Amino acid sequence: MGEGIPNFYPAYTTTMTLSDTALASAAKNIQDILTLAVEHRAPHAALIVWDGQCELALAVTAAYRQCLPDARFIEFDAVAPESIRAEFDKLAAGDLVVLIQSTSFRLDAFRIRVELFKLGLKVIEHPHLSRMMGEAEAQLYLDSLAYDPAYFRGVGGALKARIDIAKRGVIDSGGAHLIFPAGFEQAKLNVGDYREMNNVGGQFPIGEVFTESLDLEALHGEVRVSIFGDTQFAVNKPAQPITLIVEKGRVIGVRNSTDEFDKVLENIRADEGEVWVRELGLGLNRAFTQERTVSDIGTFERMCGIHLSLGAKHGSYTKPNIRRAEARYHVDVFAATETVTLDDEVVFRDGAWLV
Repeated sequence: MGEGIPNFYPAYTTTMTLSDTALASAAKNIQDILTLAVEHRAPHAALIVWDGQCELALAVTAAYRQCLPDARFIEFDAVAPESIRAEFDKLAAGDLVVLIQSTSFRLDAFRIRVELFKLGLKVIEHPHLSRMMGEAEAQLYLDSLAYDPAYFRGVGGALKARIDIAKRGVIDSGGAHLIFPAGFEQAKLNVGDYREMNNVGGQFPIGEVFTESLDLEALHGEVRVSIFGDTQFAVNKPAQPITLIVEKGRVIGVRNSTDEFDKVLENIRADEGEVWVRELGLGLNRAFTQERTVSDIGTFERMCGIHLSLGAKHGSYTKPNIRRAEARYHVDVFAATETVTLDDEVVFRDGAWLV
């Protein structure tokens, strides 16, 4: 992993060259998550379940070892699923479980995070780490774990307050205007503030406010998409933005498309019949921009800017137009956003939130 990384796992070869400074920064970011976001403290116990299948997983695990020297560490691939479940059962409500996953842990039909929340446990998930390709993406991922509560909670709360009362919104993506004329669903926050929530924790990195049009069929206009999640759940950045033409909440046409984006639309239409535009995501994580990207779409989703979802699936909101049992797709696409306006207030410009 490079000079300065503790040699906890001599059986694994290391190829990255993350600096001592980068690793110290990662440990600092994780300590802030533990202290400021999930508020983990004695006498509560911590259990870290990790794997060594990629370099980034090893780096994140090493950082947790530095931050939580008294925690119990279990290598996922070295023990039977029953042993891991037995360790979960030993924990008490308010204890912490951290899942450091090169892909995504599976324990038969055991839905790990859901079941842990049912036990009253705090959960921090780091999934799909093997999808971060190379040293530069690993560094971006570690940077994205930085937790500034004043920024995340302040900007997130201010955006929610404006969305919840807004009667109209417009996304300007370079002359293309996507218009939300019917207001928005009550916005939801993913900003590391769990004080009024039933569950503490979730998937990291964080940083998002999300909503959708109150009336899906009111949404209309055009939006220029500069990045999208492809059929391999990877970040795909075409040579030029793809323009989506939206009427009655559905994508009815595209300009400057690519073969891969056409495949995304074909898959949605094949299974759902049409392509709905649902989620409006306002990303807050300043580690990610249109230029600073990682390969995993689920991680990059927090990018500072606007993303939308294509497909009928959006479990946070119920709509009369959508039969939840038939909704299969939720594909994130990222607008080449110049401004976002709520009613008469510009809340995003020049790559930053203005609230």
